[in-house]
Amino acid sequence: MGKGVTASELAKLKAEVIAHGDLPGHVAIIMDGNGRWAKSRSQPRIFGHRAGVKSVRNITEIAGELGLKTLTLYTFSSENWKRPKLEVSALMNLLLDTITKEVDDLHRNNVRLTVIGDLDSMPKGPRKGMLDGIKRTSQNTGLNLNLALNYGSRQEILQAVQAIGKAIEQGDLKAAEISDKIISQNLYTANIQDPDLLIRTSGEFRLSNFLLWQLAYTEIFVTPVFWPAFGEQEFLDAIKEYQKRERRYGQVSEQIQT
Repeated sequence: MGKGVTASELAKLKAEVIAHGDLPGHVAIIMDGNGRWAKSRSQPRIFGHRAGVKSVRNITEIAGELGLKTLTLYTFSSENWKRPKLEVSALMNLLLDTITKEVDDLHRNNVRLTVIGDLDSMPKGPRKGMLDGIKRTSQNTGLNLNLALNYGSRQEILQAVQAIGKAIEQGDLKAAEISDKIISQNLYTANIQDPDLLIRTSGEFRLSNFLLWQLAYTEIFVTPVFWPAFGEQEFLDAIKEYQKRERRYGQVSEQIQT
């Protein structure tokens, strides 16, 4: 819940968002600022990562209540392995601990867990925990909680190009047949619609190698709020801003309105 916001005020805000309609089907979030949030409290970085788990829980819950189809969270990038070994190890332990504790609630709330990224290169414990969670929730029909884990968009696109090149070599595809659809079908997100809204916390204005292909026409919302402080009110405010936008996809307003 946002700072100073009562439960009744939050319920009213949620009702307004739902009543407006035009909800995003897919929201993607770059969860940034855990370390700086912890530093501002004279705490180690892992303290911020632990606090960020609560925000994940809260945002997943309200996304499900709003009836969103997909929530993609940038959980761990392929570049994050460059961080200090102690922090990476702590993050992997936190990831395993979190998925072990949360999968029951996800399943109970009809949430389906999926992962995009190179899961095969993850440490054995977190990888097994994720695969178990994916399997257990695979038949759920509510919100798709999609974690970008050991993920990098350039690597994803490179793998797609290599797969398409192999299909051409084998005679299953001609170069002239390559299309946007063919490329999309070879990405990790092949079965997921492109994001309608991207939220980035902590005030940074960059994509950080996240969903570069998929974000071509996505509305972007940047907030200075650090991820551990990002709650239901901030999420609803972002969606309210999205609902004000006119999505033209290269056209002019008059074309959209006719």
